[in-house]
Amino acid sequence: MKIPSDFVNYRSTKVFTKDTVPKLLVKSHNTKAGVYGKITVLNGALKFYGLESDNGAVEAEVLISANESAISPPQYWHRVEFTTDDTTFKIDFYAQKDSDVAIKNLSERDDGIIS
Repeated sequence: MKIPSDFVNYRSTKVFTKDTVPKLLVKSHNTKAGVYGKITVLNGALKFYGLESDNGAVEAEVLISANESAISPPQYWHRVEFTTDDTTFKIDFYAQKDSDVAIKNLSERDDGIIS
C-alpha cells in the first residue's frame, strides 16, 4: 500500500520503546478519516494486526522488521505487538496537503507549537 502522492507528513511521533509506547497503540484503534499512518521500525520487530472492526477478528498480520515500514489506511482498525524487547518504532501521519488537519498541524509545526 502506498500513501497518495498529494498527501504530506503533517505529524510524527517520538520514538517508542516497549516501556514508552502509549497503551492505546497495543489495543484496537484506528486512524482518523483522511489520515494514513506509516509505522517505521528502527530496531527489533513489531507485529501489525489489521482488524475487521473495533476488537474484531484479525484479517491481516504483518511483521515489520528493523528499517521497514507498514502503512495503515484511514479509519482502519489495527493494533501492534512487540516481538522483541529492544524494538523501537515511530509513526508518521499523512493527510492530503490541502486538508484541514494538514494545514492546521503544519501551521502549528511552523510556529513551533508541535514538532
